[in-house]
Amino acid sequence: MPHSIFSRRSFLPYPIEIVARALAWMLYRVRTRGEAHIPATGGALLIANHLSYIDVVVLQLACPRPLRFLGFKGLRENWFFDLVFRWSGVIGVSSHSPVEGIRLTVKALQAGELVCVFPEGHISRTGQLMQLKKGFEVMARRANVPVIPAAIDGLWGSVFSFSGHKYLWKSPRLMPTPCFVAFGAPIPADQADVASARRALMDLGAEAFEERPMLRRHLGHECVRSLTKQPWRVMVVDRTAARRELTCAQLYAAAAVLSRRLRATVPESRVGIVLPPGAGAFIANLAVMCAGKTPVNLNMTAGRAALESSLRAGGVTTALTADAVKAKLKDFPWPEHTLDLPAELAACGGKRAMLPWIAAAWLLPNQWCASLLGLPTTGDRAEAGLLFTSGSSGEPKGVVLSHRNILANCAQISSLSILPASATLLGCLPVFHCMGFTVTLWYPMIRRCRVVTVPSPLDTRRIIDSIREEQVTVVLSAPTFLRPLLKKAQPAELRSLDLIVSGAEKLPDDLYRTFLETFHLEILAGYGLTETTPAANINQPNPPVVTATGEPQEGKRVGAVGRMMPGMTVRVVDPESGRELAASETGLVWLRGANVFEGYLNDPEKTRGAFQDGWFVTGDLGRFDTDGFLFIEGRLSRFSKIGGEMIPHGTLEQKLVEVFAIDQSEACAVVVVGVPDAAKGEALVLLTTRDLPAAEVREKLQAAGVAALWIPKIIRRVEKIPMLGTGKLDLKECKRLAAEA
Repeated sequence: MPHSIFSRRSFLPYPIEIVARALAWMLYRVRTRGEAHIPATGGALLIANHLSYIDVVVLQLACPRPLRFLGFKGLRENWFFDLVFRWSGVIGVSSHSPVEGIRLTVKALQAGELVCVFPEGHISRTGQLMQLKKGFEVMARRANVPVIPAAIDGLWGSVFSFSGHKYLWKSPRLMPTPCFVAFGAPIPADQADVASARRALMDLGAEAFEERPMLRRHLGHECVRSLTKQPWRVMVVDRTAARRELTCAQLYAAAAVLSRRLRATVPESRVGIVLPPGAGAFIANLAVMCAGKTPVNLNMTAGRAALESSLRAGGVTTALTADAVKAKLKDFPWPEHTLDLPAELAACGGKRAMLPWIAAAWLLPNQWCASLLGLPTTGDRAEAGLLFTSGSSGEPKGVVLSHRNILANCAQISSLSILPASATLLGCLPVFHCMGFTVTLWYPMIRRCRVVTVPSPLDTRRIIDSIREEQVTVVLSAPTFLRPLLKKAQPAELRSLDLIVSGAEKLPDDLYRTFLETFHLEILAGYGLTETTPAANINQPNPPVVTATGEPQEGKRVGAVGRMMPGMTVRVVDPESGRELAASETGLVWLRGANVFEGYLNDPEKTRGAFQDGWFVTGDLGRFDTDGFLFIEGRLSRFSKIGGEMIPHGTLEQKLVEVFAIDQSEACAVVVVGVPDAAKGEALVLLTTRDLPAAEVREKLQAAGVAALWIPKIIRRVEKIPMLGTGKLDLKECKRLAAEA
């Protein structure tokens, strides 16, 4: 619960303290947890993440004892900061000569004071936890006092943070900002180091993020409120056939009339949706949500058996589609109650029925517009979406995503600099893909960024034309879908692009380099899974330096998939023993955060297997560098253990591409698969679309320094490498082909 603003003293003169606390209380609603970890007496060193200029005020409001802070000594050249330093007892420290600052800090700690230091050294300009400096270790050990970790959440986005690449000069929040400060257990001085501090700050950051009030809201309610705030804004530019624009008001109105019809005619709690990216997919998903039901976007590229299994598992007996889509999908197991979306909208009264809702969007407060649909304000952990995994390594699993999951991931993405409200986003990823579902469907409705939709990520020419003609600024895609751009696009056609973000599979080095050389565009790699809604990590552009005292900060790193999203925490463990490893060691990645799902649909056994002590087991092997960037080494299922050695299939595939100079601009040409072997446990099989004699493969790989144990003995030529509609390898089919070999 929030503390009284007058319950304790700081180092400020009392009259000024009263005014400062009252002002801070008007602007911020600070709640805390773990105050009992702060010793009532005696010296202790508090360490915290640094998101804004107001962190010191929020920490003092949350802390039950007066705090002394360390501050950059150079700020004292300004009369205002010099006055603040003197009044509040701030200990000045210089990065060029830190000895005096450390000495004064140790003296204060030994005198029994509670001193706070921000180990990042500077305010984070990425919104993420940056590299931690080691100075706090020295202070704690010399003073022999415990280190108390504390995580602040909620201040990123305020006028005092660097969100939007600027301080101060942005619209202030009209309502008090909810903040949460989580205090952690003391770390003994002799155990306090950068690794333990980073781990504690990330764990506490995830706890604090979970306390955000907005995570308890209803996804449909939030989308309707957002859409009706700016009813005139163009939300979707549909380029399926003839170009068609859909404004926020039109989307709200179409979803409103359809939702009432669905509420009256569909008794089931889930409704299937079989539509490509476009205006129809936006209307259908929002209408189903507003009808109080769960949208289930079905994978149009999956086999009939997998689809029948998905329909059965989800209890889906009603589907929304379009007759044009239905005509193309001859083998799709359509439910008996399959509705044509255009016909349903016409049956509702068409444009005439939409007019009152459009008027409401223009004339009424946005809160009322949501109330007219009877939408609850709270969704929290209730089911908001059901997706089925791609089944790249087995049978598809039903992933239940809650309102909290989707709202959390949208908030996490919004905190980065990749998708501001001013962006024009290309929406070509299928809506049954989690990135298409969350990032190019729900996120734009919440943030009101314009979306240009193309029905297929394989329609390269239409994608290029859409980028050029609609001045698209951000593309989200997968390497498989980005490669054809190298052959078919001219640099001038992609001139409007600011960012390309790649996910779904590992970003190949050659694709990254060629894109940079050809288009002067850097592909930013990300990482996620359907179970993480999906984004867990995304590289972002390096933030600019806008102050005289600012230092360069990194938002991206080549070869990495970015830092953890705000509000997420991580463990790296040994895949065999389950023993926790140092973050810099390669091991199995475990995740926890508000965007992580809670379980598979009607499958408690698989759910239990997916979690260990509350941590989601990703199945991916990775490691972290000292700056917190994650490097994914590969899927555990894409490693073979032969002769006691773990052999990464992806690394071997990349080596084959290099030694045979394979052009992968059109499609994947080589895949390594592990199959059971009686003698060694596993054997490597090479599937390839080229003629690669075994002797030549062995000779070239050995010349490149590849160990004999790594070299595939079995090679099978195939017409094409099996791929899924999401752009991933169809590993299940690859294993079947390899087993036949």
